[in-house]
Amino acid sequence: MSKQSSEHFDIVIVGGGMSGATMALALAPLDLKIAVIEAHPYQKEQSQPSFDDRCLALAWSSRQIYHAMGLWDKLAQRDGDGFEAIKRIHISDRGHMGVTRLDHMEEGVPALGYVVESRVVGEVLIAQMMQKDNIHLFCPATVEQVKTSRDEVSIQLAIDTKKVTKSLSASLMIIADGVNSRTREALGIQINQQAYAQTAIIANIETELPHNNVAYERFTDSGPLAVLPLTRHRSSLVWTVKDDQLEGIMALNDAEFKEALQQRFGFRLGQISKVGRRASYPLVLMTVDSETLTYQERVALIGNAAHGVHPVAGQGFNLGLRDISALAELIVTEMHEGKSGDPGSKELLKTYWQWRQADIQQVTRITHTLVKLFSNQSTSLAVLRNSGLFMTDILSPLKHAIAHEAMGCGLLQRKMSKMAVGQPLF
Repeated sequence: MSKQSSEHFDIVIVGGGMSGATMALALAPLDLKIAVIEAHPYQKEQSQPSFDDRCLALAWSSRQIYHAMGLWDKLAQRDGDGFEAIKRIHISDRGHMGVTRLDHMEEGVPALGYVVESRVVGEVLIAQMMQKDNIHLFCPATVEQVKTSRDEVSIQLAIDTKKVTKSLSASLMIIADGVNSRTREALGIQINQQAYAQTAIIANIETELPHNNVAYERFTDSGPLAVLPLTRHRSSLVWTVKDDQLEGIMALNDAEFKEALQQRFGFRLGQISKVGRRASYPLVLMTVDSETLTYQERVALIGNAAHGVHPVAGQGFNLGLRDISALAELIVTEMHEGKSGDPGSKELLKTYWQWRQADIQQVTRITHTLVKLFSNQSTSLAVLRNSGLFMTDILSPLKHAIAHEAMGCGLLQRKMSKMAVGQPLF
């Protein structure tokens, strides 16, 4: 490999998937010099794993963040495959009568959330990044070496297509390369990880009856099953199964898969008429060891590099967007009003991580508890769950509280960022 000279950036973002691209665009109006390093080439269909067939359940606060960034209208312009509103949420426990129903009208919002294919969001994000002169894409490229110091971060890149190495330096490195982040590992930032022994099966489906903008979350003995409203009269399926069931279910042909799914979900949408391409993803709980993170100078974690939660209640990506909106707000304030004008100052990064802890810990605790509570087939727990769903449905204050948590703007989030309540940073 041949060598190239070092180049300095204000901010380097490692990972150009959903979180990294959103982070870059949130900061782009500052006119800082930003580098985005992405290992998978954007131009090849399905090569970027963050922009695959999975669908995103965007909470109301996530819609507010993208709206404040000026990106929501870009999604709205997508003819036929933009976003589909979640106007009602139907929560049930398979084999029991209890049910909780949330409605956007009771919360005074146009929708509780939205569902969009990650591929569609990815195309919008990439197109917008390409238009920003101050965002420099290194793609495909991988971080070969990284070193942090009090003054800067030094990064050695391997740029695959040209078979060259390149040295970068930055005032701040934002790590956004996923739950199995190699960059986080290289820096010695430790994590705590716990496998759920469950896997999520993902597919888009078509049903006999229209979804009418209702999202279904159904708890079963193998894990939660979600059917979410999607564009073009489709629904997005997230079916959680036990690991020892996965091989058998994935081996089913489409007719057999539809029959098995019908038994688990029921007939609220009539017959399941079509199932698209299936994919599966193992589920883990991941938390970052804050002590080893605080040793690092000029490093911030966002998205799945900062936390990994179970997809029950669809909070994973929404949690990451709240990371992005908080960090962007702190950097914008520092660059406009701060004494140092340093986006990677120790005080700024300490404030960011402390700010995010309440939200991350609460979402982690709630999702983990839901999985354990609803996967346990104890008769007494089943009675408790059934009673809980029934009482939530009839007690308005409790129902409002749960709806607001699902919308990403509940009391448990503590301090909300400006963008999460719809206020632009610029």
